[in-house]
Order: sequence, then structure tokens, then C-alpha cells
Amino acid sequence: MLFDTIIQGFNLFATPLVIVLMILGVVFGLIVGAVPGLGPLMGIVLILPIAINLQPITAMALLLGIYVGGSCGGSISAILLRIPGTPLAAATLFDGYPMAQKGRAADAVGLAVSSSALGGLFGGVILILFAPVLAVFARNFTPPEFTLLAITGLIAIAAVSGDSFLKGLLTGALGLLLATIGTDQISMGYRFTFDSHHMLNGFHIVSIVVGLFAISEMVFQFAGKDLTDKPDVPIIRARFSSLFATLKHWKNLIRSSSIGTFFGILPGVAGVVSSFVAYAAAKSAAKPHENYGEGEEGGVVATESANNATCGGALVPSLALGIPGDPIAALLIATLLIFGIHPGPTLFANQPEIVGGTFIVYLMSNVTLLVFGILLTPVFVFVLRVRKSRLIPLILILCVVGTFALQSSVFDVWVMLGFGVVGILFRIANYPLAPIVIGTILGPLLENNLRRSLLLSDTGYWIFVERPVSMALIAINVALVSWVIWTMVRKGTAART
Repeated sequence: MLFDTIIQGFNLFATPLVIVLMILGVVFGLIVGAVPGLGPLMGIVLILPIAINLQPITAMALLLGIYVGGSCGGSISAILLRIPGTPLAAATLFDGYPMAQKGRAADAVGLAVSSSALGGLFGGVILILFAPVLAVFARNFTPPEFTLLAITGLIAIAAVSGDSFLKGLLTGALGLLLATIGTDQISMGYRFTFDSHHMLNGFHIVSIVVGLFAISEMVFQFAGKDLTDKPDVPIIRARFSSLFATLKHWKNLIRSSSIGTFFGILPGVAGVVSSFVAYAAAKSAAKPHENYGEGEEGGVVATESANNATCGGALVPSLALGIPGDPIAALLIATLLIFGIHPGPTLFANQPEIVGGTFIVYLMSNVTLLVFGILLTPVFVFVLRVRKSRLIPLILILCVVGTFALQSSVFDVWVMLGFGVVGILFRIANYPLAPIVIGTILGPLLENNLRRSLLLSDTGYWIFVERPVSMALIAINVALVSWVIWTMVRKGTAART
């Protein structure tokens, strides 16, 4: 069964357009990852309006390429500038920058790229092995299980979305409310449309995402003090010999990739946590002569392999259950939904070629990262020299043009700008933005299955405790909330003392 899925997926992948766009996606991802303040999420947001006009696998090739490349790109600026291009690369500073200070910048970048590619391949293997198993297990899920699963995703995202669990829940609830706008899928009635035909299908998810993330980010970047700064970065060339240097740390590589994949599978935890945990594990297992924090190769291997392994892990619940593992996976799910493809157990049964194609694209994106990440290192370093005053206007133009091109609608542009204002206000108030997007995506799953559960039930809400899987999910949700409350109480106690 799995072999047939892979073969069908390879047939979709093996076309010139898919391969070219995958390569372009990886290169673009490396660029946006290297530029501080952008990153893979921003790269996907900018390209999403283009991607939804392609065929499903072609779009996934482009977006997954950005995901893979962007997750690695932040290490370049972390190593050369001591400024992580993305939060994912924060732990890479510990040893990457000291290596550059010792004249080994090219070696450090080569190690980062090689480790990221190998860690990503490890995560891809886990994705291929475990996602179908999880999908088969979830195939017997009924509306009560899907209802509780959606709640689990929202709680998990809120729990790790910032310093305040309550803020994460509130922004997630806002996403749920946004999902109710438009035509009710069960009664076919209109809700919150205000007699506007533009609102019959609700707000386009791309308009929401571009506004919340891209517009708000560009405004904050514009308000910064380094608009005209031109970093003085020497041009370096990484070498393929870095791959063999990475393989010398094979125990560290396997351990860190396993940690990254594990944390990726947990909804909402993502690569920032996994990279620090992997670094801590590598440091604790270090030999006496290994001086972590002073330019040790193993530090770069640990953090970067964990980062990209997280990507493969995050795709496991995203494809198998339709529950996003992180904000980027949420955008990938949204893309599939736009194509009329519903991630979850039925996807594996009804459209195995899409699943297989996604598997192949993800694996080959990591191979592409290894090749082009090393070959084009001078290009990525050159991009670091570009002033923000030139990048920001270009990005804003892309946002407006791309959003208008969604449906040739000026209304979508106004929605984008409106959510740009929302994003600015929420960021000023220190409210997380990712739960809004995830709530918008999970909203229909939660609402429709909740209503179906109650229509099927003869005992009202007791239907949610009548099945073993439902009870297990309730226990997980209670455990998550209890863990969050315990963490908040502990922090409050520590602050008072």
C-alpha cells in the first residue's frame, strides 16, 4: 500500500515544472530565511497567492521548498552577523558565530546546510513511515473524535504561543469566530455577511495571512532604525566536504534529528524548542575536549538537524489528522483546502497520489537544499548586504498584487489591509498571531463535527465520553490545560520569590 502511494506520488513529481518550482522554492526559502525579519513563514505568505493558481502538487513543491529552505536559511545570518534570520536559528548562534570568528565561516555554513538537509531527510522518513499508520488509526474516528481533536490542536497551539496562555486562547477564539463568517455549510444560511456578496464565502484565508504577518511585519521593519544599514559581510563559499564533516557527528545527528521530529509531531511546539533541547542534549553528551559555546562543530550539527527534522514531524499530524503541527503547516493545510483537498484519514484512502507526491517533494526538497544551499552560498551572503529600505517597498507591492490576483477583487486587498492593522495592534499588545490562522482553519472542523455529534446523539453532550478514543482525547486536553496552569502558577511563585 505504501509502495503504491510512493509510486503514484513519484509520477506526479517527475515533471519539469514541479522540479523547477521546488528548486526555486528552496532557493527563495534560503534567501528569506537568511534576511533577518523574514523567514519561511513570510516567504510562504508572499508566494501563497501564486501557489493557489497552480496544480496541487506543483503548489506543494513550491511551498514545501520554501519551508525546507527557510528553516535552514536563518543559520546563515546567525553565523555571519550574529543575528538569527529566524527564531529557529537562535541556538545556532552559540557555536556558529564563534566558528566564523575563528575564520571558519564557510565551514560553519556548510555544516548548517548539511545538517539541515540530513535532519530533514530523517524527518521525511519518519513522515512516510508514521503518517499512514496514524491515518489508518484515525480512519475510524467519528464526529466526536474530530471535535475533540480540533480542541486539542487549539489548546496545544495556545499553550506554546507566547507568555500568556489566555492570550493564545483569545486569539484562537478570534480565529474560530472568523471561520463562522459566510455561508453555513449545514443549513446553507448566511452568517455575518451584512448583505454583502463579498462576504458570502467569508474572508479569504490568504488575505488574512498576508495582512496579519506580512503587512504588520513590514510596518515594524519600517519603524526600525536599521533601514539604510548595509551589513559588511565577506563573501564565502561553502564546500561539499562539509557533508563528510557532518557525518562524523552521526550520533549527534541521529539524536538531534529524533528530538526535532518528536517535537515537530507535537502540535505547536515547533523548531525553536527542539533546537534548544537538541543543543542541550548534545552539550550534556559532549566529550571533555569538546568546548560547546566556543565554536564546536557539534553545536551547529545539533541545532540545525533538529530544526529541519521538525518540518517532517510537523507534517505528520497535518496530513494524517488535518491538525497543523505549526503555523507553516497550517498554511499548507489551507492551501490544500483551497484546492478542495481535505487533509486527514480520508486523504490517504481517497487521494493517495497527493500524499505520495507530498512525501517525494519533501524528501527531494531536502536533497535540493544540500546541493543548492552549498553551491549558492555566495548569493545568499550577497542578499544580506541589501538594505531594508529597498526590500520593504518590493515586499509590500508583492502583497498587494498577489492578494488582488486571488480573485481579481479589491475587497480582498481591503481585507488584507484591515488584518494588517489587526496584526499591528495585536503585536503591540503582545498577542500571538498564529492562533488566529490556526483557529480559522480548525473552525469548520470543530463546528461541523460538534453539530454532527449533537445531531447523532441521543444523550446530548454525553456522546463525547461514550467512546474510548474520545475519553483519551478529553484526558489529553485536561492534561494540557493542567500543565499550562501548573506552569503559570510556578512562574508566579518564582516571580514573587
